Amino acid sequence: MSSCPALPEGFDFTDPDVYQQRLPLPEFAELRRTAPVWWNPQPHNLAGFEDDGYWVVTRHADVRTVSTRPEIFSSRTNTAIIRFNEHIQREQIDVQKLIMLNMDPPEHTRVRQIVQRGFTPRSIRALEIALRNRATRIADTAKSEGTGDFVTDIACELPLQAIAELIGVPQDDRAKIFNWSNKMIAYDDPELAITEEIGAESAMELISYAMNLAAARKECPAKDIVSALVAAEDQGNLTSDEFGFFVLLLAVAGNETTRNAISHGMHAFLTHPGQWELFKRERPATAAEEIVRWATPVVSFQRTATQDTELGGVQIKEGDRVGIFYASANNDPEVFDRPEAFDITRDPNPHLGFGGGGPHFCLGKSLATLEINLIFNAIADTIPDIRLTGDPRRLRSAWLNGIKELTVAYE
Repeated sequence: MSSCPALPEGFDFTDPDVYQQRLPLPEFAELRRTAPVWWNPQPHNLAGFEDDGYWVVTRHADVRTVSTRPEIFSSRTNTAIIRFNEHIQREQIDVQKLIMLNMDPPEHTRVRQIVQRGFTPRSIRALEIALRNRATRIADTAKSEGTGDFVTDIACELPLQAIAELIGVPQDDRAKIFNWSNKMIAYDDPELAITEEIGAESAMELISYAMNLAAARKECPAKDIVSALVAAEDQGNLTSDEFGFFVLLLAVAGNETTRNAISHGMHAFLTHPGQWELFKRERPATAAEEIVRWATPVVSFQRTATQDTELGGVQIKEGDRVGIFYASANNDPEVFDRPEAFDITRDPNPHLGFGGGGPHFCLGKSLATLEINLIFNAIADTIPDIRLTGDPRRLRSAWLNGIKELTVAYE
């Protein structure tokens, strides 16, 4: 096993208590320097996978290698979520293999080819006017009625509306989508009082809602994306079950992650006031990519080795879990000049905030960057003097870089 004596005994890169306080950037830097593929031991079955740990992959190049070789590093075997907990049953993990995130080719290829119909440039352009107007209303409302919590007032709303617009959720139902998605990812944070059972129930409610939506479109197709995805299964469309799990993925991958990118982006701007002044003055097209790099809303995913292999000079055995840490790769000085600097003019910016390439590269990248640009343009136009009034309160999560509260003043 690869060793790293500089790390304290028992340190775990999927410890949710660590991420509630900070990203472990110094520890990532130490591993990149001394043990870029490092065995992280865990108590047996701590993460719900009936093993004793996983490999931590920290260098940009190695994360890309794992991401682009699905025949050797499987998403399906143990799913892409790197940590559950010792109370979860194996069948609860296995049922998640119905989500596209947790598929391997050729099944993943088939589903992705169908789903990407909803993310064509034409589809995204069709959303832009509605989302721009929504972003302006969000900023106006925050200025006049906001609570002073940026996450609640601003960051959460546009990603939710984007997903709802994309799949045609009626306005009256959109709060349900938001509540269900929040509960699904909050099981590690006791302050939110969301048990695993509540999270699982919320997931099933969301899937059921989506399946009913799909059934309605099959019965009466409309000129919308849902109909394009489900109306004619014999023509290569999604089943109702597949559509339900696709919406589940959207609720996390499209809603939670973009919300956290916006929250981290605002905090970065307000703690780097020169960058905020630059953005307000010039609106550089490179800003959204740097916000995603800086935030890296998904800290890590995992793969499982399908055969004995080698990575970074380290032998990995068939069945070993391999954690790919985007938060480390996005701060790799071999790839990024001064990665510790928040620089909205950074170009090129080959960050892995949308995944490390390969079959699981984020389908919704263009929609996410559109949302980020729209909301920060609206903030700069409407509430340019926004300022921090407190430190961010971070989500306790084993794999998400989340902010649950960011107190600000809008005047």
